[in-house]
Amino acid sequence: MITRSPRLLQRTDAVSAASIHRTESWQTQLSRAVRDPRELLARLDLDAAWLPGADAGHDLFAVRVPEAYLRRIRLGDPADPLLRQVLPVTAETRTPPGFVTDPLAEAEHTPRRGLIHKYVGRVLLITSPACAINCRYCFRRHFPYAENSPSREQWQESLDYLRADTTIREAILSGGDPLASSDARLAWLVEELAAIPHLQRLRLHTRLPVVIPDRVDDALLDWLAATRLQTVMVLHINHPAEIDDAVIAACARLKDAGVTLLNQSVLLRGVNDDVEVLAELSEALFAAGILPYYLHVLDPVAGAAHFDVPDGEARALHRALRDRLAGFLLPRLVREIPGEASKTPL
Repeated sequence: MITRSPRLLQRTDAVSAASIHRTESWQTQLSRAVRDPRELLARLDLDAAWLPGADAGHDLFAVRVPEAYLRRIRLGDPADPLLRQVLPVTAETRTPPGFVTDPLAEAEHTPRRGLIHKYVGRVLLITSPACAINCRYCFRRHFPYAENSPSREQWQESLDYLRADTTIREAILSGGDPLASSDARLAWLVEELAAIPHLQRLRLHTRLPVVIPDRVDDALLDWLAATRLQTVMVLHINHPAEIDDAVIAACARLKDAGVTLLNQSVLLRGVNDDVEVLAELSEALFAAGILPYYLHVLDPVAGAAHFDVPDGEARALHRALRDRLAGFLLPRLVREIPGEASKTPL
């Protein structure tokens, strides 16, 4: 049974002042996300000329944008960097050579349903097939979630796999987005993981505290604070405009619960391929208590080639960023190459 940690009783005045009065639960906000390209264009005062491309992209990978994120997008601006991450476009229907449905060859590293084991010492668990937001560059936009969504009973096979391999020190909850699952289900899974003696760390890769900050509620904080596992949350923020007061307050609550916060971004054409934007992002992340961790070049997934930034340009941006920032604010520029033992620095 989970009990409240004393750390959760020590809320700061700043967090209390910044907290938003919740009129809808995070589950309701998730269920009411915009899922129709016509509605998305209408809500953002965008010209109907964008509709054919939006429909074509939507047919390949459905639109999903929650209200809390929608409010941060500038009205009437098709070049808004947040909009570009979520608006389907005609370019998604074109797939140049080298852009594939499984760019990281994850199918080759799935020994159990919903379990990916690519790197020494850590495994990744597909904890939920759902996301709160469908990012158009997602490297798992073609992932076979129907084949990798275990029931509680089927999770036992993955848990047995972890129990049998004493070299595994870290369990990574991913998806989809792991925080799209219920807290009851997540608390059960984390308790099962914590009962494996050789596991030391729990890592969650999530965008939900960014796109629906109300997801960081008492139920989530309870089980995060209760586990014996050292807990790291890797957020996914690509542009400083994604960080508003509600996100800052949610991050403060997570840190109060003892969670280490990191961020990984994807370098995206038309979103953050600019040294001023990247510098502002690192500063805003650190001010919110999040350490810049990785800046990924785009995984070559089919449907996302229009976001690609060539390696030479990526390196030049990173060099310029290094000249601007203190070392602890500089994310590592990396690519994930199938079959390599770790991320590859560029």
